Amino acid sequence: MATDRWSLRNIYLYLVCLITLMMVIFSVVNIVRSTVELIYPDPGYMYEVPAEKGGTSGLSQAQIDQQNMAQAQQSKRQAVLGLVGGAAMLVVAGPLYIYHWRKIETERPAEAVQPLQTA
Repeated sequence: MATDRWSLRNIYLYLVCLITLMMVIFSVVNIVRSTVELIYPDPGYMYEVPAEKGGTSGLSQAQIDQQNMAQAQQSKRQAVLGLVGGAAMLVVAGPLYIYHWRKIETERPAEAVQPLQTA
């Protein structure tokens, strides 16, 4: 009876469930992280332009604003890509986990399903 529970097929099913459950957890964490990045974006890192002899940076305010806008768009794009990637992993791993876990549940021996009877 105990050998039926730990057959090679059941070990495979349990391993697939473990791996897909970990994928689901990682994807949910990634979705939450990407959502937070969309709501509260990273301020980014500004590189100082060396000052010229006159004390100016050599960049106009329009160029600095353009760089800041490009950086904000890149940050938003990365957050959206993370969100889509996490959702895609969840869509793939979730049903795989459910399918394999249901296979385990339906193939359990009848003795394991029945409650113990006291005499």
